[in-house]
Amino acid sequence: MNSTNNAAQPSPEDGQGLYAKRHKIYPRKVHGNFENLRIFISSILLGMYYIFPWLQWDDRQVVLFDLPARQFYVFGLVFWPQDFIYLAFLLIIAAVSLFFFTTLAGRLWCGLACPQTVWTDAFIRIERWVEGDRAQRIKLDKAPWSFRKIRIIATKHAIWIIFSLFTGFTFVGYFTPIRELYDALLAYNLGGWETFWFFFYSFATYGNAGGLREQICVYMCPYARFQSAMFDKNTLIIAYDEKRGEPRGQRKMREDPKSKGLGDCINCTLCVQACPAGIDIRDGLQYQCISCTACIDACDEVMDKVGYPRGLVRYTTENHLNGTPEHVLRPRVFIYGSIILAVIAGMFYAIAVRDKADLDIIRDRNVLFRETNDGLIENVYTLRVMNKDVKPHTYQVTIEGLEGSTLETDSPTIDVMPGKVREFGAHITVSPENIQQRSNIVSFTLTSTDEPTIIYVEEGRFVGPVDN
Repeated sequence: MNSTNNAAQPSPEDGQGLYAKRHKIYPRKVHGNFENLRIFISSILLGMYYIFPWLQWDDRQVVLFDLPARQFYVFGLVFWPQDFIYLAFLLIIAAVSLFFFTTLAGRLWCGLACPQTVWTDAFIRIERWVEGDRAQRIKLDKAPWSFRKIRIIATKHAIWIIFSLFTGFTFVGYFTPIRELYDALLAYNLGGWETFWFFFYSFATYGNAGGLREQICVYMCPYARFQSAMFDKNTLIIAYDEKRGEPRGQRKMREDPKSKGLGDCINCTLCVQACPAGIDIRDGLQYQCISCTACIDACDEVMDKVGYPRGLVRYTTENHLNGTPEHVLRPRVFIYGSIILAVIAGMFYAIAVRDKADLDIIRDRNVLFRETNDGLIENVYTLRVMNKDVKPHTYQVTIEGLEGSTLETDSPTIDVMPGKVREFGAHITVSPENIQQRSNIVSFTLTSTDEPTIIYVEEGRFVGPVDN
């Protein structure tokens, strides 16, 4: 690697172990299509994060995970702990999506959408706005301490801290209604856990995005270590075209490199200076590379200036670089994509047809059955009714499946508020002549009297004295 002020990567000769002393990296500002794409995606992601808690949907927060009430609001949907299966759907989608995008285009997630990348990029932009571009930041760090240097650095850190505190406040706002949280903050009346998570997440944002930065990706993120298992020679990666670029060397503007026996690389090292991980992409694919594409934009700018074709550093495949046929859209890409679509379709279908009520049947196990004064056989139950809708409902329970049986409950109907569970007692009686076996299946049907479309059926057991 050429000598630059970016971090030099440790080599075996350094005599260092798993961790090398960090050298501060000063990423150069670049312009180009990929930079515009990163700004666009970061703006959407940060905008969603900071704006969603303030939006309202039916007089409630559009996204709210109300842990004390065990209610999770996502736009017009309400989820309950019993809907835990949908979290499994999301985890499957996330895992397979990681396989899909990695197989197709390498660390696309890391470079464009990973929270560490998005927030680090935001902190770098703040740093660049306060301290200037790369050369100015290097000069400032090398300068002796003065009032001007302290003022600039203090301003940067003050903005970082304010931004981090706002980030932590917003994070807590996803679990406590953010408008209530804001009022409590102004009144210095935050709860203990709210205060803890507010400062913890603020500190984590400040430390990770402002201090550790690329160290999170290099040393802490496991993805950098196992990504190679999902790569093959047809995976799109950011690569330097060595056949076209070598031998590298300086030359006059728009001079034909072939006349001097040179390749297209002018050895300007701007691709290294633009890299937030401090690596030299010309040394080949490295696990530290997060595919942020900054080196592509930097190199394309240089190619435009010297009059050479773009793409000396570009998204390509190993097969293409080696001159062999490439197959980007290969079978496992379609398999991963099909699995993702199938799981997404299954999740949305499950959400669309999910029940708005739930009924748990708990049979009294202290006494299997008892005989009444009228000679009937009786089983006693506790029924738990849960309203999984966003409005209150009145329910009634009926049974079927056991001929001649009668259901009696503590109340003919039961009122349940949204997200609440109510219990009431019930017992079934039936004539011994209608009992054909010791254990009988009985279907309990829960119906909303004010909205008949809400129906939930649960099977229970009726135990009798006969065993045929």
